[in-house]
Formats: sequence, C-alpha cells, structure tokens
Amino acid sequence: MIISINKIIRQFKTKPQFYHFFYAICSLPALIFLLFAFEIYAPKFPTSNDTITYIAKSGMGDDEIAKDLEKQGIIKNSFFFRSYVILSLQHSKLQAGKYSLSPNMSVYEIVRKMVSGEVIKQKITILEGWDISDIKKYFLAENVLTKGDFDQLVNNDFSGKFSFLEEKPKDIGLEGYLFPDTYEIYEGETVEEIFESILSNFDKKITADLKNGIAAQKKSLFEIITVASMIEKEVKTMDDKKIVSGIVFKRLQAGMPLQIDSTVNYITGKSDAGAAIKDTKIDSPYNTYKYKGLPKGPISNPGMDSILAAINPKDSPYLYWLSSFSGKIIFSRTLTEHNIARAKYFR
Repeated sequence: MIISINKIIRQFKTKPQFYHFFYAICSLPALIFLLFAFEIYAPKFPTSNDTITYIAKSGMGDDEIAKDLEKQGIIKNSFFFRSYVILSLQHSKLQAGKYSLSPNMSVYEIVRKMVSGEVIKQKITILEGWDISDIKKYFLAENVLTKGDFDQLVNNDFSGKFSFLEEKPKDIGLEGYLFPDTYEIYEGETVEEIFESILSNFDKKITADLKNGIAAQKKSLFEIITVASMIEKEVKTMDDKKIVSGIVFKRLQAGMPLQIDSTVNYITGKSDAGAAIKDTKIDSPYNTYKYKGLPKGPISNPGMDSILAAINPKDSPYLYWLSSFSGKIIFSRTLTEHNIARAKYFR
C-alpha cells in the first residue's frame, strides 16, 4: 500500500497531466451530486406566480406523473423527478388527487406534497342555527352532495360509529348534531366521509366533562341538544341564552307549555321572528303551543354557546321572553307583564 501511494505521488510530480486526470475522476461524483441537488431543490422558475390544478389520477405511476409535470412546464426534467422518488423510496407513495402546483415549487416540494396527500380542499361552512333544510340547500349550491345522497345520509344510522347518537330516537335524523363550523373536503371524498367528519367534530366538542355535567343533572345529551337548538333560534347573546335556558327548564318542570315560536316555524319552514296564530294550531309533535314538553327533536344545529347555555341554565324570576324589532330581549315575570311588553313593543 505504501509503495502504491508513493508511486502515485511520483506520478503527480513527473506527469502533471496524470494529476489533472486523477483530480477530474475524483471530482466527478461531487459534480453529479451537485447537479442532482440542483435539479431536485431548485424550482424551474423561482419567481413564477403561475399555478395549475394538476390531477394525479388513480393508477398513475411515477413515470407517467413525471412526464406529465414536465410537459405542463412545472418541472425541468422528468428524469430527475423519477430518480428522486425512486432513490428516496417514495415512488409507491404518490397519492392520487387534485393538487395546486407551480413552477416556483421544487421537485422536493412537489413530491412531499403528493406523498402527504395535500390535495386541493373545498371549504364548507355550516352556520349556527341552520337546520337540515338550510344545510341541504347550501350543500347542493356548493356541489358538495347530490339531493339523493344528502337525503340518504342525513337519515342514516351512524350510532355504530358514534356512541353519542345511541340515545337519539331512531326516527330522528341528524338534526342538531351537524356541528356549525368550517370544514375542508377534498376531491374524491365520499358523502359518508363528509358526514362522518362533521359528526366527529361534534364528538370532540362534547367533551367528557360536559357529558358528566349532563349526566349529573339526570338529563340526556338528546334533551340538551333539543333545548340548545331552540335557544339558538330564539336569542343571540350568551347571557340571554342562559336565562332562556333557565326559563325553558322551569316551564318543563312546572308542566307549562313551552310555546316557542321557532318550533312552529320549523314545521312551516318560515323564518319569521314570531309565529302566526293559525300556525300554532298545526298538529305536529314539534308544535310546543299544542303539546307540552320538548318538541320531538332538535329544530336546528346549535353552536357551542347555546349548548353550554342548555347545560348551564341561569336561574331567574322570569317565565316569559320576547324579542323586540331592535333585537333586544324583554323578559317578564308574569303573563300580564308579558302581554304589556308585547303591546308596548309590537303596537
């Protein structure tokens, strides 16, 4: 070994051309590495503001995707894209879907995005107080679901996956349990998966502490959501919600009819502030003018404030409330006070 090294050194001293050749051979791997790194980590056009929606179809291989991206001007060379996913053992991990890609993204960034499945997502927002009918119209307008899919899924039995639905009567759909929030759905997500995401969010919001608090009051979650759904439609502020919650439970305990206008409007589909006298005569298990106790089920999908108010009702001397045209809530102790308030604010 020593003789060989000495021999090479003598060659360097006596033959400069040998030295250059040897240096070139040793530098070649470094040059290849730098070229590879450049192709992988340097975008094609770093300052580009262009984006495209690229669809990686199910069954497409890394070679087909690489050639496709080069053809569409997103990457410089398909060879380096494919070489990278193979050498990094990610060639079988590229996920199908719809992606937002740009020439200002490197091969590394594109591969990471496709491996992690960062597909384009559509945001949908369920507003507090919306009922099933409102959500259905919104979903259809946003092309989230078809009418048939919605009607089927909203009445589907998800109690096998979500235990909080077990106490819900079987003839009641998911009204009340479609938690108001913003959700992200992706291309190709099934209708059932969308509903499961919404129900899963509800499950997370109703924590173990809240469930224990409900059980301690000897109430069911179904009762709480039903009360919360009425509160959501009747009043806006948290303090008013708690007072109205106290009034509702006080009336239930006293055996008084709830006489809540929003339950009647749920039957008719109207969005009026009050209920027409003729509508209060409608024979329906949701009509709290005609039947005592809670309506058959929730009349809207309540937000967290209304749910918390139903769990934590505020004791007050009031038995009645009404909402003025300005939105102010007027509470009354007696029916006489209530009628005077109605005459004053609705004359």
